[in-house]
Formats: sequence, structure tokens, C-alpha cells
Amino acid sequence: MSDNRDKAFFRASNDWFVGNDASRGPWIEDACHAGPVAAVIARALERVVLEKQLTRLTINFRRSIPISGFRVDAEIERDGRSTTTAMATLLDESDRICATASSLHLVTHSYAKLPSASVPRPSFEEAESGEFALKRALHGLPFFSSGIEVAYPPGETGDPGPTTLWMRTIPIVENEISSPFQSLCPLADCGNGISRNAESSEASFVNADLTIAVYRLPESDWLASQAISFWQSSGIGISQAILFDKLGSIGTALQTIVVRPVV
Repeated sequence: MSDNRDKAFFRASNDWFVGNDASRGPWIEDACHAGPVAAVIARALERVVLEKQLTRLTINFRRSIPISGFRVDAEIERDGRSTTTAMATLLDESDRICATASSLHLVTHSYAKLPSASVPRPSFEEAESGEFALKRALHGLPFFSSGIEVAYPPGETGDPGPTTLWMRTIPIVENEISSPFQSLCPLADCGNGISRNAESSEASFVNADLTIAVYRLPESDWLASQAISFWQSSGIGISQAILFDKLGSIGTALQTIVVRPVV
């Protein structure tokens, strides 16, 4: 990231969020990248469910999210002893619904160490700095890549195909410390770009939804995604990723993708 980078993805005033350049997506010049938006939605849900850990977030994107501004309304759906579910709605300045979300929050305990499966962590110590997979936006304006740093483990590149990379981002909202879950959202939404099966000059691969499920909150600012995408000739695809911090795996991300060839 350059020295004149944005301080954060968004500026906030009275729960109204306006995007900085780094919040812009690669496809449309006046629309946000869904990753930072997902973090703002997570922020709203964490603020209505205070005593439990946000464990699963699912977002359905109905239309593009305007960089000019939006708000997020959130409320508890069901509050139980061990689990709470909540809902959120993202609206633009005309009160049109741009995205809806549901979340699951769980009570945490401090048990003795429990047995679990393990996934090898991508090497961070040997990772080398590189460019984000999507180097240029279709509109030619500064976009999401200006708000992130990327590093590739040995043998990995930004070329199309299954890819693993490490990422560190600027904060989500100016003058705020992002929560661990919020910090994970921008990376979690990048699976379709990281593991794209063709360049953006050949096909568009926009995700219609995003589900993030974590069993442990991240504990480092550098986070990794091990992503793979499957595209079908029907124009439907999915991207799935295992997510990591420097200590190991923390959860998964899943996106349903609308794939269209560029003609």
C-alpha cells in the first residue's frame, strides 16, 4: 500500500457509511467491493449481539452497494441461552434494499483442549510480497487493491486457478479498531478473484452471496485464504476457501458466483 493510501475503507457519520477509494469494487466505478461491506454488516450485527461470538455470517447481495453511502439496520431474530440469530438489512439513500444478511452467534466456553482436525498453515515466513490477483479495475479508478497488502507463499502466484495468499488490510471504518471478524471479511470475499479460472478480460465472476463460518476468531493482522473456484457452462459457479491466521486455520468462506464470458 502506498503512503497516501486511505485511512480506512469507509467514513462513518451517524451510522451512514461513505466509501473511500479502497472500498470501490473492480466492476462498477460507483459500487463498493463486497468484502468491506460485509465487514460493516458484521459490525452492525456484533453491536446488537454483545454477549456471544459471531460465528456465521451469510449475506445475499440484491444490487450493487453505492460507494456514495448506505446504512445497515440490524436486529435480533431469536435470543437463546447458547445461540442467538440476528438479521441485517443494508439500504441506500433511497431506502432500497441492497443486501440482506443473517448471522449466528454462540456462547463460548473454556474447556480443556479438545481434539480437532488440522489443516497445514500456508507459510507466512517465506511468503513474498506481490500484487493482488485483479491488478486493474474495469473502470480504471483506484479500487480495493489500494487498501490491501498481499504476500504469496512459495509456489503461489496471482495467476488464474486455485490460489493461496496472505492479505493485510486497512481498517474498515475511520477512527475505529476493526473487530477480528470484521478484519476477516475483506479477504473472505476475495475467493472468487483469488481463484478465478480466467482473467477479468475474458469473463466476469461476480459473487451473489457470501457465507463466512469461523470456529475461532483470527488473532493476527495478516490473514490467508486457500481458495478454489468451480465454474459451470450454465454460468453458475462457486468459490470455497479455507481461512487462516498466523496460528492456523480459523474457518471457511463460500460464494455463489455469476459467471459471464466477456464478448
